[in-house]
Amino acid sequence: MEKRIQNSYLASKVMPADRAAAEILPGMIVGMSGFTGSGYPKAVPLALAARIEDAHARGEKFALRILTGASTAPELDGALAKVGGIDFRLPYQSDPELRARINRGEIEYMDIHLGQVAQYTWFGFLGKIDVAVIEVSGILPDGRLIPSTSVGNNKTWLDLADKVIIEVNSAQPAGLNGMHDIYYGTALPPDRQPIPLVRPGDRIGEPYLRVDPSKVVAVVETHGPDRLGRFAQPDDSSIRIANHLVEFFRHEIAKERLGQQLLPLQSGVGNIANAVLSGLRDGGFEGLTAFTEVIQDGMLDLIRTDTIRTASATALSLSPEGVEEFNRNIDHYHSRVVLRPQEISNHAELVRRLGCIAINGMVEADIYGNVNSTHVAGTSIINGIGGSGDFARNGFLACFVTPSTAKNGAISCIVPMVSHVDHTEHDVTVIVTEQGLADLRGLSPKQRARVVIDNCAHPDYRPLLQDYFERACRDSVGKHTPHLLGEALSWHQRFTEIGRMKP
Repeated sequence: MEKRIQNSYLASKVMPADRAAAEILPGMIVGMSGFTGSGYPKAVPLALAARIEDAHARGEKFALRILTGASTAPELDGALAKVGGIDFRLPYQSDPELRARINRGEIEYMDIHLGQVAQYTWFGFLGKIDVAVIEVSGILPDGRLIPSTSVGNNKTWLDLADKVIIEVNSAQPAGLNGMHDIYYGTALPPDRQPIPLVRPGDRIGEPYLRVDPSKVVAVVETHGPDRLGRFAQPDDSSIRIANHLVEFFRHEIAKERLGQQLLPLQSGVGNIANAVLSGLRDGGFEGLTAFTEVIQDGMLDLIRTDTIRTASATALSLSPEGVEEFNRNIDHYHSRVVLRPQEISNHAELVRRLGCIAINGMVEADIYGNVNSTHVAGTSIINGIGGSGDFARNGFLACFVTPSTAKNGAISCIVPMVSHVDHTEHDVTVIVTEQGLADLRGLSPKQRARVVIDNCAHPDYRPLLQDYFERACRDSVGKHTPHLLGEALSWHQRFTEIGRMKP
């Protein structure tokens, strides 16, 4: 650890995790590092959970408002949720225990665009940050911090927190040093200035995080990997979705709306996203760039082969095999990967300037192009909107992908009306299922409905959708966006009652 903690003052703050956790008191607002399962604190949350459990055994109230970059891991979200230690959480989550408690109404959850979290905090909308708990991979002699595998909102938590706890994780590769770009040029309105980034690989900041040493109350030594799962191999449905998108991109190149290098790619997390990225490689594309939130295995493979020459993100979210590959060839990735704060990776100004191509998953889409990417039956949260809205609203293309059915055909992912709206019809340009692709640009609502039904719906549900649409066009009060209001959500109601959408 002497090589990892090079500042003598901060070295004097080294203590066990349980002593550090004692700095966190009931009712506090705590900003923690972590973005999509990487770069989260490994020891303090577990010690904090044990402390909370003991307090509850004594009949004392002890719960916290927890703010992060995105999802974390069982050692943080799961451990704290299990002992009843969270009463409010934002902006994104994926832990089963936390999700279950949110959906039972035991924890308040705010689903928010990831690009808005830092500015909302600076605006004072989310309250005063009492404590920041941040994982880093090292501390320099001058006290600056070498970020870990994710940056997320760490800059904001460090700037605004009254107290700071630093976890130094020696399991994170030393080769991360210099891979980050922390921009300190943001300001509050009306004093904002343009962000000077015009290419995905531009470096506009510095490689390290700053922290006021007087705010650091504890430094905790850890040695543990990020807890990231393995990605399944793309199935036939994912491959067909990828092929439809690749064909669409070739069509756009032929129409001269895209160049051979496309535009910077943004890709959501998941097996379909990995399949799409593999499809680009197999389709012969090269010299691509990415301006995205997360680099996962599919994108890492494209960087390894130089199909993607530059990738900007806020986190590395890799399987264990992906981590091994990254560590083994870290020098190769060091010159091609830039990790930034999420207020920059998801910034609307930059997404629009660069003209990103956004590719994100969804739960369902309706015939008019509205997309639900977060809820089951409109009531139960899955993970959250994440950064998909940051890119869909501001990018060059907003592509949403899903298989046409779920639960072995019991659910149609193309429905008359979505049960929850995350992305309105105004922000969605392309919908893709394994059945085909619907290009919604320049179409009226009724035109969109015909294209979505004909191209994206599963054959088992297509006649039902066509019947609904025809009757809505005939019987709806208004004819611009025809709906049968008493029937529009009947598919979801039927599923909750009998376990399938088909009558």
